[in-house]
Formats: sequence, structure tokens, C-alpha cells
Amino acid sequence: MAQLEFPESKYARAFAPATVANVACGFDVLGFAVENPGDEVIVTENNSYGLKVTSIIGDGGKLPIEANKNTATVAINAMLNHLKADGGLSIQIKKMMPLGSGLGSSAASAAAALVATNELLGNPLQKKELVQFAMEAERIACGAAHADNVAPAIMGGFVLIRSYSPLDIVAIPAPASLYCSIVHPHIELRTEDARKVLKQDISLKDAINQWGNLAGLIAGLMRSDYELIGRSLKDVVAEPIRSLLIPGFDAVKQAALDNGVLGCSISGSGPSVFALSTSKETANKAGQAMQKALHEIGLDSDLYVSKVNSKGAHVLK
Repeated sequence: MAQLEFPESKYARAFAPATVANVACGFDVLGFAVENPGDEVIVTENNSYGLKVTSIIGDGGKLPIEANKNTATVAINAMLNHLKADGGLSIQIKKMMPLGSGLGSSAASAAAALVATNELLGNPLQKKELVQFAMEAERIACGAAHADNVAPAIMGGFVLIRSYSPLDIVAIPAPASLYCSIVHPHIELRTEDARKVLKQDISLKDAINQWGNLAGLIAGLMRSDYELIGRSLKDVVAEPIRSLLIPGFDAVKQAALDNGVLGCSISGSGPSVFALSTSKETANKAGQAMQKALHEIGLDSDLYVSKVNSKGAHVLK
């Protein structure tokens, strides 16, 4: 893959990881970061005014370079407006994760861009404060300013969005031995399209089930109670509908469950599917079984296995 060019003028370079949003029962309010894949962004000072995307590597020419349409520059612009800062910045983006994968691709670009810009400006803002600007990038990307990808991409670990108005973000501790397997089938599913198929109203029965599962999952994470985590990784709101958009979903999920995972569901809006396990061995075994299930219906896929990433977006030296 082509490499980013390192300029002679003052610059900052940052990496931001992929994320699993919703985490089954936490639609739009829960997400966590993984170790790989992710995106890299270089932000450079220049002598002009405004923001300019000078190159995008790894997107196959699909992403916009216009500053008002690219998630990296939209996020930076929101941050600069907040700081009442001006001047010129050039942005290079290296996409190292698939687009439309349900892994927070747009969030990773925005998160890395914000962390790099913050570094370039002398870190006037805390990481948590950057989330609000990344949410504006999500609004451009999929029509909804949700934070369940951008918050963990920036902060790392598990993050709960308790409220959007006002924004209230809570870091949730996770067991040290929690592993994630993610299988990404080689199809693209736009977040905007996956949101359109969801019901606008749900029954009281489903709401109660979902609330109970989300509360159970949070409690399980904080208590390192793996059985409770497993019992709670159930989505009765989005998964029954969105799974119909993912070829072979039922077989992939069953393959994961048959190989000892705690639970399995859709990563974000899909088509990627994630599973949580208590060991790297189980995560690898389950991931391979999930890939095999996709292969049997004629779909190639990528497999990512990692622990929960507690670092989040960070500056690269």
C-alpha cells in the first residue's frame, strides 16, 4: 500500500482504531475500540487559509476530498470553530480499514484527524472534549450525529453514551482477558441505508428486554462476570431487522456460539459480525469458524482478532 508523505513543515500524525458500536443491546449508546484495523492521518500547517485534503490512500477513490464532505475535515473544522482558531491545514488520510464495514471507518478518520490537530495546536482540549466534534463528522457520513463509534475511537475501551443532550459520556471498565473476533464479509453496507430499515417505534416488551440486557452487559463488564456478559449480549431491536441485510448471518452467529464465545451480534450497522470471548484461543477458533460459514455461501471475508483497545486514538511519533 502507498505510504503517507512526511512534510518538512510542522505536522502531527495520529492513528485511530476501528470500533464495534451498539454491542448488541446498546444501540447508539455503547461501543468499544479494538486493536486493529484503523486509520492514520497527518495534519500539516500551511500558509493558506482553511482546510484541504491533499491525499487519501486506501479508499479506492470513493471518499470525497471536499472539506465540507470529508469526515476528517468536517471534524477539524468544528473543533477550530469552537476554539475560534484559523489558519491553514493540509490533511493526508491513510485508510487501513474497509469502507461500509460496520467498523466505524468514518469515525476512525475523524478521530485520528482531531487527535493530530489537537497535538499540532498544543493540546488545548482533553480527549473527551473531542467527541462532540467527531459527532458532526458522523452527521455528514450517515445523517445521524451518534457517538457510539467516535467516543471509543477517541477514548479507547468501552464507552457508554448516557445522554446526547447534554452529551454525557462514561468510560466503562472491561475485563482484561476479554477478546473480540470480527469477521468482515466482502460486501459493503452503508450505515445510512441500514438505519433506514429500522422501526421508528418498538413494543414496551422489547424495550424492557433491551433495557435489561444493556444494564446486564454494563454490570457484567464492570464485575468481570462473563456469564452475565454472555446472557446480556442479545439485541431484540436492531439485529432481527439488520441481520436480513447480511448474507449468512444466522450461520455465522451459530458458528461463533458453537465455538465457545460469550455472545455474537452485528458490529455497528453491519455487515461485519463480532463475537466476544474469554481467551485469544477461543477468539481465533471462533473467528475461523465464522469465516468458514461465510466461505460456504461463497463470500470471502477478513478476520480481526484482538483484545479491547484501551488506548484509543493517539499521536504517532
